Amino acid sequence: MTKHVVSVSGGKDSTATLLIALDRCPPGSVVPIFCDTGNEHQAVHDYLAYLEQALDIQIHRLKADFTEQVMAKRRFIARDVRIGRDDKGRKVRWTNKAKRRALAVMHPSGNPFLDLCMIKTRFPSSAAQFCTGELKRDPAVEFQLALVDAGYRVISWQGIRRDESINRRKKRKFERIGPRMRAFRPIIDWSAEQVFAFAKAKGIEPNPLYRAGMGRVGCMPCINCSKADLRQIAVRFPDHIERIAEWEGIVSACSKRGSSTFFPPGTDAHAAQDVREVFAALGIRNRVEWSKTTRGGKQFDLLQVLDEPSTCSSVYGLCE
Repeated sequence: MTKHVVSVSGGKDSTATLLIALDRCPPGSVVPIFCDTGNEHQAVHDYLAYLEQALDIQIHRLKADFTEQVMAKRRFIARDVRIGRDDKGRKVRWTNKAKRRALAVMHPSGNPFLDLCMIKTRFPSSAAQFCTGELKRDPAVEFQLALVDAGYRVISWQGIRRDESINRRKKRKFERIGPRMRAFRPIIDWSAEQVFAFAKAKGIEPNPLYRAGMGRVGCMPCINCSKADLRQIAVRFPDHIERIAEWEGIVSACSKRGSSTFFPPGTDAHAAQDVREVFAALGIRNRVEWSKTTRGGKQFDLLQVLDEPSTCSSVYGLCE
């Protein structure tokens, strides 16, 4: 017997993929799953509930638990006497002061994203995107392997499109990923416009975050979010900026150097040696101010500053 496991994120691509699976697969064989990273907007969870009601389905919520790993990291820090090197080759060691600072805040929070960052003592980046692997891929693979162990053949439906990024241009539409496991990407050659049009034809509304100016739906903010997305988040959902600022303080306390920012240094990287200056220059609140500027980050974009939080600003032309 085959189980068709559809990874649903609450975004446009996974929604279209789910609709295709429900159309093509036998009743009862489609198993939608959602991997909760702990960094989503409430609108994502509300949209999943909407899909469940509109499509008469159940979406299985998966959530990584790093409680044991956080406690193991605490023990490691308490006992560590090694001298390491930072990204500039300078020697860095756990001083007693740094250990006390880290151990004061490093406790399991129950939030997968925050707990993972405390363990890593840093935030993910495009070069080290461990959030995707450990918060989304691993729980999904574990769920599917359990189905294989139970005797099922698994088809993993993935809402991936080639025009999303260079890394996805060579993705196959169908491939073997393991014993009794296959991956199927039905919208691999679709455009974003086709995805929205397909859902509309099925009577399914898009996630409301798209009308709030978001180019992508999922983590809020995502470490890869655009300047425009960050600006819209700051205008419409300032509580998410404040949450990230709080997380920056916690993760900074967990690191040897005492500083870690959600967004890594870009072309405007601060050259200061003092971690307090680095944090002030690259922290989330400073990045929000940068998001309000024109290209080059030198002047404020007055037209963007005048954006009204209640107006539709869809980058996909969804405003009526």
